[in-house]
Amino acid sequence: MGFWRTVREDIESVFDRDPAATSTVSVLLCYPGLHALWFHRLNHWLWRKNRRFLARFLSQVARFWTGIEIHPGAQIGRRLFIDHGMGVVIGETSIIGDDVTLYQNVTLGGTGKQKGKRHPTLRNGVFVGNSSNILGNITVGENSRIGAGSVVLQDVPPNSTVVGNPAHIIYQEGKRVLITDPHQVKDPLSGVIVALAREVKELEQRLERLDGQVVQATRELDAVRALSAEDEEREQYRTDQKEASDYVSSGGGI
Repeated sequence: MGFWRTVREDIESVFDRDPAATSTVSVLLCYPGLHALWFHRLNHWLWRKNRRFLARFLSQVARFWTGIEIHPGAQIGRRLFIDHGMGVVIGETSIIGDDVTLYQNVTLGGTGKQKGKRHPTLRNGVFVGNSSNILGNITVGENSRIGAGSVVLQDVPPNSTVVGNPAHIIYQEGKRVLITDPHQVKDPLSGVIVALAREVKELEQRLERLDGQVVQATRELDAVRALSAEDEEREQYRTDQKEASDYVSSGGGI
């Protein structure tokens, strides 16, 4: 694709995704995300030509100018839109597809000191909210959305929405995802939640046993009451018969 066509695409992507964009002049002069992207295209070309010191130096100039740090080795597709952009960091082995949107303070970072691919891959159409961290050699699938402030440590399936620290899926393929197993909770306090869930289950089982015992005791009590009623009726009958017999015997004959 030609240089000017690429520039035109970048400008159009700003108008498509930012309602605050009012004119081409304002986009050209007031959008540091666009400047950082154009700097990176030059720096990445130098990086591939093995002019790595120059590429790194110019990337630091771009960082000073825009507040956005993109390593020259990062691979970036078409129509990347970095909105506001201050504090965005994109690591060396990051791969970004087409039509991706990043907000401010987003980090595509590595973990540890391992060599090779150690930064994330964002597929086409990914949206990343502000102050999110996507760490390690993981993949975020097509058209997925990362909620603001999320910390993503595992692969994200396509067409998903994730939030939280660590991030977990709340929507997938347009459907709400509900957590039914407490072991699926990815949270620093997940151990406490699992323990509480286990105690609740044990209490429910004890309550069921107690309910069974109460039902059995109630049945036995009803049986005892029925027998007592029969005994009372039998005793009353005997009393009535005795009184009737005494009356006849004391009355004499005719």
